[in-house]
Amino acid sequence: MQNNRKLLFFDIDKTLLTPYPWAVPASARIALKKAHDNGHLLFVNSGRTYAMIPEIIRKIGFDGYVCGCGSQIYMNGELLFSSSIPNSLCREIIEILRNCKIPAFFERPDKILYDNGSCSLPGAIQNLKTEVEVEDLSLYTSEIYHSFTFDKFLAFPAADSDTDTFRKFVDEHFLCFIHDDKAWELTQKNCSKATGIRFLADRLGVSLKDTFAFGDSTNDLPMLQFAGNSIAMGDSDPLILPHCTYQTTNIEDNGIANALKHFLLI
Repeated sequence: MQNNRKLLFFDIDKTLLTPYPWAVPASARIALKKAHDNGHLLFVNSGRTYAMIPEIIRKIGFDGYVCGCGSQIYMNGELLFSSSIPNSLCREIIEILRNCKIPAFFERPDKILYDNGSCSLPGAIQNLKTEVEVEDLSLYTSEIYHSFTFDKFLAFPAADSDTDTFRKFVDEHFLCFIHDDKAWELTQKNCSKATGIRFLADRLGVSLKDTFAFGDSTNDLPMLQFAGNSIAMGDSDPLILPHCTYQTTNIEDNGIANALKHFLLI
């Protein structure tokens, strides 16, 4: 099977995890194990940084993780690649968010940062405090403030926010994905879910035609458009469907297993 090895990349939410209350269906866990037993390598490919990968996902036994939209890449427990936003730009982000009255939180591989000096805090921070270590950057000493970094961030514009000014800044420096809940996901231009696939395919000597990407939303488009084979989940955003090789069923309706069977991976 070594010569027929494929690389499989999976988004998390609504691809591996059901909607709340989150779970990985038994059909998905069994199918993933069969694919792995057949010699294929399994990777999470997520916008989440490593600190935000839930334990229920880690227990599956993935070979590696492409995290933070390609800003960290891990395989077999080893960090292979890491890219952070430079401190000077991180500080500029904090100041413009304050000036534009936009709350946000900032994602690192080890923790989530928030800014208690901002106009308000996103409600999501309260939920995150129960899941991952969080830190208030407004309490940083000058020394720490002039050295800290993060890899990506989520902004939550409100009715009184200066979104025009912020959007001009964002488009100059970052890629922007606007989610259904109106949150803006800002990622580095040199990193994406697609660059994560390229990095691992090159490292492992696997052709792009032997890569498979599974996703459901527009922030999965970079990897869906790049991979040799792209799979949309059953309840995916319709905007991604023209860019996918195949659409499977919902995650709760054996979506992962059906896709792996379709491509003869199990």
